[in-house]
Amino acid sequence: MKTDKIFYTLFQVFPELLFQLLGESPNLAQNYQFKSVEIKELAFRLDGVFIPDADHPDYPLYFVEVQFQKDEDFYWRFMTQIFLYLKQYKPERTCCPVILWGKRRLDIGFPIAYQNLLNLEQIQRIYLDEIEAESPPSLGISILQFIVISGKKAPEQAQSLIEQTRQQIIDPNTQRNVIELIEKIIIYKFPQKSRQELEAMFNLTEWKQTKFYQEAKEEGKLEGKLEGKLEGKLEGKLEGKMETIPLLVRLGLNEEQIARELNLRVEIVHQFIINQNN
Repeated sequence: MKTDKIFYTLFQVFPELLFQLLGESPNLAQNYQFKSVEIKELAFRLDGVFIPDADHPDYPLYFVEVQFQKDEDFYWRFMTQIFLYLKQYKPERTCCPVILWGKRRLDIGFPIAYQNLLNLEQIQRIYLDEIEAESPPSLGISILQFIVISGKKAPEQAQSLIEQTRQQIIDPNTQRNVIELIEKIIIYKFPQKSRQELEAMFNLTEWKQTKFYQEAKEEGKLEGKLEGKLEGKLEGKLEGKMETIPLLVRLGLNEEQIARELNLRVEIVHQFIINQNN
């Protein structure tokens, strides 16, 4: 989650989503705060932390991480970050790591070195491509399914999600944020499509009015084809920064850390890495 603002926004708007995925009562979310917590020793923020209210000492602390790439160092890095959090904050309650994998095949398995050290049954692994539909459908779960849905089904599903958002979310600011989130997912799902093609595919008549579109356009992200080449004003000086990204990935930096080091938006780093892996 450190690297993906889509999921960070999802859990901000739908904190009950975590408990739905875990098979728990969505009402538990009322007793938790979803926070970004600073880890001083690594000089970064652990973004996916569900912290229970003080009057519920028996409730566990949840560390949530999203992973859409195969990464041999993932579990080593994630558990190290959790242990550093525990060292710094010393919470007097149980803890539960939760990993949301884009697909099961990306999960290479838990390192042998940890298997006697930890109670692996308490580490929850959820595979987004295996989530079953609910009846009636939860908006948060439906958005999760949209992230991993096939391209052919995406246009119809997007329109359904936007309509569901307008019906279920009354607050205009929250409604607008969720619709922009859906549109952001569309961009990430179809990086090779032009803005005009996406408008036609998804009937996004109000596309130019969204904050995300305006920000992305300024950086050249939606100009011409969305090929991750980041044309426009980012050309030139940005090209050298892009060549540095693979090295920083090999050194174990996450997307947020890379963005901070290179003074780039996280979305740009995210899109570049996706294109490199394709």
